[in-house]
Amino acid sequence: MKISQLGISDMWLTPIGFGSWALGGGDWAMSWGAQDDNASIAAIHKAIDLGINWIDTAPVYGLGHSEEVVGKAVKESHVKPFIFTKCGMVWNQKREIKRTLLEIRREVEESLRRLQVEAIDLYQIHWPVEDQDIEEGWSTMVGLQHEGKVRHIGVSNFSVAQMKRCMEIAPIASLQPPYSMVNRSVEAEILPFCLESKIGVINYAPMHSGLLTGAMSKERVANLPLDDFRRNAKNYQEPLLSRNLAIADFLKQIGARHGVSAGVIAIAWTLANPAITGAIVGGRGPEQVEGVWPAAKLRLSHDECQEINGFLDAHPIP
Repeated sequence: MKISQLGISDMWLTPIGFGSWALGGGDWAMSWGAQDDNASIAAIHKAIDLGINWIDTAPVYGLGHSEEVVGKAVKESHVKPFIFTKCGMVWNQKREIKRTLLEIRREVEESLRRLQVEAIDLYQIHWPVEDQDIEEGWSTMVGLQHEGKVRHIGVSNFSVAQMKRCMEIAPIASLQPPYSMVNRSVEAEILPFCLESKIGVINYAPMHSGLLTGAMSKERVANLPLDDFRRNAKNYQEPLLSRNLAIADFLKQIGARHGVSAGVIAIAWTLANPAITGAIVGGRGPEQVEGVWPAAKLRLSHDECQEINGFLDAHPIP
C-alpha cells in the first residue's frame, strides 16, 4: 500500500483515513442517527488492524462525543494512529451550534482532554467564518503549534482567497474539502492551487455520505431516521436523487470488474486526482470498514477514469 506525505508535514498517510462523523451519535443538528459506541470502537480497531494510520474527528461531531469515543478506542490500541481534529464550531447548553474563531484556545484544551492525548497531530479550522476573524484565528493556531499543543495546522472548507490570507501568516499543512463525483466544485481552482502550493488535501465525503456506496436506494432514503441529516440534504432529494443513484449503479459495473463495491470505486476515483493525499472514509462498524478497505490499494486505470468521467459528463446535475 502506497503512503503519501501530507503537504509540508512530516506525516505520511495511508490512502484512506477513518472518518468519525457518524460516531457522534444522535441528538445534534448534523447527526447520522443513533450509533452504538461499542460498534464505533470496534470499527476504529478494525481500521487500525487493517493498517489505516490516521483518524479524523471534530468536537462538533456529537458535541464532544465522537472525540471521546476516538480517545477511548485509541487508548485501548497498541498501535497509535495519527489523530486529526478541528476547531471553530462551539455549542451552548441548549446544544445550539455557532461558528467562531475566537474560542480556539478553550477548544483545544477540551479536545486534548476528550482525546486523551498530549498533542494533536493535525488541528484544523473546521469552517471559515467572518473575514475579520480569519487572521486572528490562524495566528492562534500558529501559537498552539509553537507551544506543542498541536503538531501541524490546517484548514477545512476554505477558498483559495482564504488560504492565501492564512499563508501570509504561516504555511498551511493541509486542506480538508468535500470532494466526490457528486460534488466536484473544488476541481477547477482549489485542488490545482493546493497541488501548486504543496498543501496536502484530505477530502471528506468521497462517497457523498453513503449516496455512492451502491447500497442506497429510494426506499432506504425514505426510511432514514428522523434525526439523520441526510433526509433533508439536497442530493438525497429529487431530481438529484435519481441522478445520483444512477451514478452508483454505473459504479457497480466498474466495481464488478475488480470484485469491489461501487463505494470503493467512488473513493478510488477521488484518489486518482494528483492533488488528493488521502480520502476520509467513515465506518459505523467493522464490517463497513472492511468493505471500503480495498480502496486503499485499488488504482483505477486512465481508461477507467475517462469512462467514469464520460458518464458523469453525460449525466449532468439537473
